[in-house]
Formats: sequence, structure tokens, C-alpha cells
Amino acid sequence: MTRHHQDRFLTTHVGSLPRSQSVVDQIFSLERGEPVDEVIFDQVMADAVDDVVRRQVVAGIDIVSDGEMSKISYATYIKDRYTGFDGDSPRRTPADLLEYPGFMNRASSGGGTPTYRRPCCVGPIAVKDERPLHNDIKRVKDAAKKHGAKHVFMNAASPGVVSLFQPNQHYANDDAYLEALAHALRHEYHAIVDAGLILQIDSPDLGLGRHMMYKDLEDDVYLSRIEKHVEALNLALVAIPADRVRMHVCWGNYEGPHHKDVPLATILPTVLKAKPQGLLFETSNPRHAHEWETFAEMKSEIPEDKILIPGVLDSTTNFIEHPRLVAQRIQKFAEIVGRDRVIAGSDCGFGTFAGFGAVDSEIVYAKFAAMAEGANMATKKFWP
Repeated sequence: MTRHHQDRFLTTHVGSLPRSQSVVDQIFSLERGEPVDEVIFDQVMADAVDDVVRRQVVAGIDIVSDGEMSKISYATYIKDRYTGFDGDSPRRTPADLLEYPGFMNRASSGGGTPTYRRPCCVGPIAVKDERPLHNDIKRVKDAAKKHGAKHVFMNAASPGVVSLFQPNQHYANDDAYLEALAHALRHEYHAIVDAGLILQIDSPDLGLGRHMMYKDLEDDVYLSRIEKHVEALNLALVAIPADRVRMHVCWGNYEGPHHKDVPLATILPTVLKAKPQGLLFETSNPRHAHEWETFAEMKSEIPEDKILIPGVLDSTTNFIEHPRLVAQRIQKFAEIVGRDRVIAGSDCGFGTFAGFGAVDSEIVYAKFAAMAEGANMATKKFWP
């Protein structure tokens, strides 16, 4: 993550990318417990990862990922890799959607709500199967080598986001659950870093949790809870250098009112206590585009080693951002923390749940190309 000796603004994204129908079919066959030919599954995933890495490189993405091809979602995949998870759990509807039931019903009936199992924690958490992780690592490294991608990151769930989507029914309390998750997920984190990849921690619980998991709490109580989430994450990362890790924070990757989103200013002091050097966050969608002001106002509180990776692309709209707008968004943050501490990113993933995504797959890569062009425009201003 450290940006020494760079001469331009790099580009990246949050991680998940649209999956082909063949990939979706394989993933949901596994989810339903149907027999799946391992050879066919592995070939489908390898081909998919090869394709998305190639397309990222062609579009001008500098720090690429595997698009989370093999995962059904960024948080519930853990049930296939760790013991202790089973069954299903009630859905927690975000507070903003509850206030607009008409819109909520329209989104649900229109296929905008993915359906898949969200198990509970019903027993001790431990590593169950290392193969899916190591297969993911091999696929993306092979594809990166083939297509000339110099920098690769891989997503992994934070302890907090696992607790958000997989409720605790086993441990004595939520703190004990978070600690158990920290110790278990540490294995995955180390495997990714040891493979030479950048580890991206997905932690939307720090933002989304306010109007979903903790929507009935007062702000001070909520902040005390996400402090625990950050402590658990730091425990899991205790032996991993900060400059090998980045963290994504968001308020939910869905089109909706979002008027219940907690302000960035409320959570940023807590977020900045997390160990990862890189911080990815939303700043393009209409609810959070203004919050570059928060970074400007709190500039003195941002540790000097932090690298900001603002979303310069909205992940919920099929508008292709104009490169000049992308350049303007990059410029705002470069003027706050300096050119060497900014990387262009996306608000969130473009394939958060397998088979579901608001943005057309072809448009995703057109957005990436626009980001790369905008980053080049900004580079000319800051590296004349």
C-alpha cells in the first residue's frame, strides 16, 4: 500500500465484479447443496477470474482483484470455510427502507433483493476447509501474471461484518463472539498476505451497522459497539503490517433513500483507529458526495500514514462518470492529504451478491476506463 516513488494516481476498486451466468449457476448449486463436479467448478472459476483480471488491466485498473468470483457474497462465504455456522436467520431491514415501504416492496418484487442463506453462529468457530481460499489465491495470481497486473488485492470479511450478517447464538455475548471471529479470521488474513497479495478488509458494519444491526441504539452506544468491532479487527491483524492491508467502509451498496445513514463525521474518529493503512469509502453517491468536507475539517486527525481511497465511481448507477468529474474528485482529496496519499477507487463493489448487481457488466468496465482517464487527468495537474 505504501506509495513511495509513485509518479501518478493509481486506480483500484472495492472488489466484487459482475459474475457470468455460468459462475452464478455453479455458486448457487453449491448453495443448494446439489452435487457439483469439482473439475468443472474449478475450470469455470479459473476462466472467470482470468477474464475479469484481463478486463481490469485493459480498462486501466492498477490494483486488481479476482472480482470475488467464487463467493456468493462478501460476508456469508465464511460458512463454507469455518465451522460453527448453520441454518438461516431473519433478515434485518435497513431503517431507511422501513420508512419507505412502497419503495422497499418495489425493489423486492423487482428482483433487487438477493435470496440466499444467512446462517447463524451455532457452535465454536474454527477453520473447516482451506481449499477455497487457496484456490482463490492461485487463480488470481495466475491471472495477474498472465495479464501483467503488478498489484493484486483480495477481499476478506471483517469480524464485525460477519457478526452483522451471521447472528450469534452460541457465544456468551457479542464481545466473545467478536473475539472468536478475530482469532479464526486471522488465518485467512495471514494466508492472503503471505501469498504476496494486498489484504482488503470489508467492514461495512461500521457504517451500515448503524441503520441495520444497531438501528435502535443511541449514537454513543452505537459508537461504543463499533469500537469493539475495530478492536476485534486490530486483534486479528496484530501480526500483519499495516501497509499490507486496506479497509472498506460503506453504508450499504443499494439504491435507496439512505437518509438514515450515520454521518461520516460521527464514525470517522473510530474508523481511523483501525490498523489498515488504506481506507476505501463512499464519496460519489448523492448521500455521501459532500463528505470530502469531513476529511478537510478533520485533516489533523488523519494519521500521516493513512492512504485515502475515495470512491470516484458510483456503484449503484449506470451513468458513466465523466473523466473530468473523476479528476475533480481525486483532486479534492489530493489537496487535503497530498498526492502520494490518494488512490482512485469505487464507492462499493459491482457484484456484491452473486447474480445481483445494479450496474450492467459492460458498463462496469466503461466506468473503470473513465476512472483511469480521469486519474491521468489529475496526474497531469499534480505531477506536471
